[in-house]
Amino acid sequence: MLYLLSSPEWVEWFSPLRLFQYITFRALGGAATAFLLSLLLGPPVIRALRRWKIGEVVRQDAVLAHQRGKSGTPTMGGLLILATMSVSVFLWAAPASRLVRLALGTLVFMAAVGFWDDYRKLTRRSSAGLNGRWKLALEIMWAIAFVSYLWLDSGTRPLVANVSLPFLKEPFLVGLDYSAALIFAGLVMVGCANAVNLTDGLDGLAIGCTNAVAGAYLVLAYVTGHVVFARYLLIPHVPGAGELAVFCGCLLGAGMGFLWFNCHPARIFMGDTGSLALGGALAAVAIMIQQEITLLFVGGVFVLEAVSVILQVVCFKLTGGRRIFYCAPIHHHFEQIAKQHAVAEGRDVEVVETMVTIRFWIVSIICALLGVATLKIR
Repeated sequence: MLYLLSSPEWVEWFSPLRLFQYITFRALGGAATAFLLSLLLGPPVIRALRRWKIGEVVRQDAVLAHQRGKSGTPTMGGLLILATMSVSVFLWAAPASRLVRLALGTLVFMAAVGFWDDYRKLTRRSSAGLNGRWKLALEIMWAIAFVSYLWLDSGTRPLVANVSLPFLKEPFLVGLDYSAALIFAGLVMVGCANAVNLTDGLDGLAIGCTNAVAGAYLVLAYVTGHVVFARYLLIPHVPGAGELAVFCGCLLGAGMGFLWFNCHPARIFMGDTGSLALGGALAAVAIMIQQEITLLFVGGVFVLEAVSVILQVVCFKLTGGRRIFYCAPIHHHFEQIAKQHAVAEGRDVEVVETMVTIRFWIVSIICALLGVATLKIR
């Protein structure tokens, strides 16, 4: 909405309004707005969730005892992220941007799926929520709608019909048919949404890693939408993709604001409402700027978490009960190791969770920087 203030008649009346023309200014403005809104709305949202008894349900067989102690902490904090992001995107992104509307639609739909899952957990007072097959079916349904929307327009069809690889100057695959495009984009979206969901197991872990990925994709979206930078860096130029940098800025600001309350000891959890929404939104941005494969680098922590679960399940089934890790996802494996070391050395066990989380943040930032660095290696 604020973008409209950059129209000639307004700029002629007050020249500083031309700042709203610039994507960089609006991305920073969106981030600041989402962050401040989170700080403002966070406390009343937490109080409301406590009043309504919307608390986390933790499995009683959790590996670490302090994980069981988190039961009852307000959850569904993804609603806070959704609200602050939506307001910020409405204020700072160009209202006519189809790509932003599609990214925001993905965020809202995935949040709705996660909300349904969280709601069932609360009503059943169990850690088992929405049936996995139903959840997967809904995610696939949105992936089909997402790809179909882009496919039906000849201007946006290349976004799902072509696949680019880091380090290569030209697209790796060109002119995929609808079925192949749907399978590829569907794997990216469903995989990313569930990988973020799996990462959400320690205070501040998932949102901290998400912030690193959002920052990287802010840069990637900006250069993809800038014809001069895209030509110089030998990456596909996507008209209008710069507005997705504003979207990523809003996501980053909302994430930083949520982290304010989600850092250890967490006052609120995002729940599936937040994790599925954030993962889906990041995947949508990656697909629309043709940087899907780069997501493997930028979201390295998410990939590691998902792979650890897959390996654990496969090994358990093939060997009749043997495990590769103490516990999967892998952050719990490292948490268990750190706890053993802390007990052996006589250190405070309570700091273990924070230590593991911060180390994962460091790895995530390194992965994000490596992903951005692939722009220059062509």
